[in-house]
Amino acid sequence: MKRLLVALALVVSACSATPDGPTTITFWDNNGGPGRTPIYQELIRRFEAANPDVKIAYVGVPSSSVQQKYDTAIAGGSTPDVGGVTTSYLAHLVGQDALEPADERVESGELKGKLLTSLLETVRQTAPDGKLYAVPASGNMDVIWYRSDRFEENKIPEPTTWDELAQAAAKLTKPAANQYGFTIRGGAGSVFQLLSEAYSYSGVEKFYDGGKSTVADPRNAELVRKVAELYKKATPEADVNNNYTQMVAQFTGGTVAMMHHNLGSTADVMKALGPERVSAMPLPKGPSGKRAVVPNPTDGFAVFKGSKNRDAAWKFVDFLVSAESNGYWNEKVGQIPANTDVRGAEWIQKNPAVKMALGVLEDPATVLVPAPVYLPEYSSITKTDTEPLYQKVLLGQMSAQEFLDQLAAKLTTAQQDWEKRK
Repeated sequence: MKRLLVALALVVSACSATPDGPTTITFWDNNGGPGRTPIYQELIRRFEAANPDVKIAYVGVPSSSVQQKYDTAIAGGSTPDVGGVTTSYLAHLVGQDALEPADERVESGELKGKLLTSLLETVRQTAPDGKLYAVPASGNMDVIWYRSDRFEENKIPEPTTWDELAQAAAKLTKPAANQYGFTIRGGAGSVFQLLSEAYSYSGVEKFYDGGKSTVADPRNAELVRKVAELYKKATPEADVNNNYTQMVAQFTGGTVAMMHHNLGSTADVMKALGPERVSAMPLPKGPSGKRAVVPNPTDGFAVFKGSKNRDAAWKFVDFLVSAESNGYWNEKVGQIPANTDVRGAEWIQKNPAVKMALGVLEDPATVLVPAPVYLPEYSSITKTDTEPLYQKVLLGQMSAQEFLDQLAAKLTTAQQDWEKRK
């Protein structure tokens, strides 16, 4: 018991001001590790230099365990002052009444009118009451990475439709040379990518229509069939079990000419191939001609209600999302800055992939179709329940329509249950 009281005293003292010293606030990085921790260390150094009355206690938490860590902290009343969050579990935190709404702070502060509308919308749509429970800092978007050098050698223009992509994949496939036009993510993480492809093709503008999932729309099924038809014809046979690591290895190793992922793989792709051999394009359109985008989870920062130093916590959030800090962060990770004042930065002009993604998200004709990541069952439905079924589609053991019918039924039930609870 004595040790427990000492530990609690240390936690409290770490999050409060002392009469003779600065205020210390605790910040949890929701994806701590060698790639991101040094970036935050530099930003914290800059913040503390400009704000000597505030000190930041940095805690790096692996992304694989951060939601569990937050749950434990909430239950124990020992949450950080500021935490990095993504929209994939933001609703879960909101449901526990753990976060401070940011609406008034943003509207009355220096960030007013300076945050990318599409990212704000994605965050607001995650919360059941439509409030802003996290300040968006970094966006991501699905893209098709492609070997521009091989396209040039074969005189193939950049595909703008899924039919053109399939034709290019067939032309770039040379099995005898172990070269294939495309790679399919058939293993872990496959269904989210597949849904992004399906909606980009179908142009369906809502994930739900009257409480019923639109996943099983015949136009979505048409795309799933098209992708499945590429398997083993224009893709490696091993694709049926591909996860992210294996897919990237095939692309960077030269086996495949096109890969669907997102801006998060920029560093791996550029390090292996360089800008002279690889480019990125948005997911192609379908027959409707619409640009429909299923947003990736948006990264941001939230202030917890348990914070005893909320003003200092918000000051740190404002700093992290300021133009200079937000630009520094996103340049290092190769993602989309939330602060629109970064739009004209030199590094963006030199990063064609980020510049292209910004153009898509800022285009008023782009339709955002947010996936229901707020559903508690969403992850288990799209991963545990559905990934094995997608593998059956690739292997010709299940039709695309049957696969989507089963997925849509579960998503519809989950949405209806959520509405009742809300």
